[in-house]
Amino acid sequence: MQDRKRRKIEREFGVPIAGEILDPQHWTQTALKKLPLDGTLNTQELFGRNAPLIVDVGCGNGRFILGSSVWRESFDHLGADILPVVIRYATRRGNQRGLKNVRFLVTDGLNFVEKLLPKGSVTELHCYHPQPYHAPEKSLERLLTPRFMAAVHRVLVPDGQIFLQTDSKAYWDYMKSTSSHFFNFSERIGCWPDAPRGRTRREILAIKRGMTIYRGSGIKLNNLLEDDLQKLESNLPMPLFTTESFLHKLDYEENLTRQRE
Repeated sequence: MQDRKRRKIEREFGVPIAGEILDPQHWTQTALKKLPLDGTLNTQELFGRNAPLIVDVGCGNGRFILGSSVWRESFDHLGADILPVVIRYATRRGNQRGLKNVRFLVTDGLNFVEKLLPKGSVTELHCYHPQPYHAPEKSLERLLTPRFMAAVHRVLVPDGQIFLQTDSKAYWDYMKSTSSHFFNFSERIGCWPDAPRGRTRREILAIKRGMTIYRGSGIKLNNLLEDDLQKLESNLPMPLFTTESFLHKLDYEENLTRQRE
């Protein structure tokens, strides 16, 4: 009787990353290295089919979007992050799992949503733990602005969904207030049902420290017209809040663990 081949499961902080590491002959190529110089991405050409699209803005090392790709094979996925180093981790993991329904690219969140995604093409948009930028002089670099929310609204299909998460109460209060103008948004109490130990690396670290995680989702308000979106962009406040000082230590720890990955 032959020995059963042992599955190669990767773990991070003791929490498994979805999917099995396959033998090299089954690996795929999940890096999207050439971005369009003009115009949006053609997802039908990328994936060779027309399927609902899930995107992860600021995907980090890919933990969430990899899990979604493994468990929701009928959906296509795009993960983007501004840091090339974390996209290298994500693409390596996608390749090793032989995934055909995910691509990773290096770009900033606003450019990804505003310039690269076709309007009305996204079924779900996820944004977990966007960089809070603690220094006051960097507050205007925060991603979740009225402009970003309007751009998300444009790329979502009718009744498309946005998913947000942070461990900053100040950022969460701003997220809820701003997003409610664009989406039927509600806070989720408790963990996501598919990932009770955390959907993302940052969430796992924060849970281990006993920190509060703020989670929520919203459905696109389909009655908003382009004129409405432009007015909201102009009139809603920018994210000029002050972040909590205790988050600085967790940011430092996360950067250290990323360097060791």
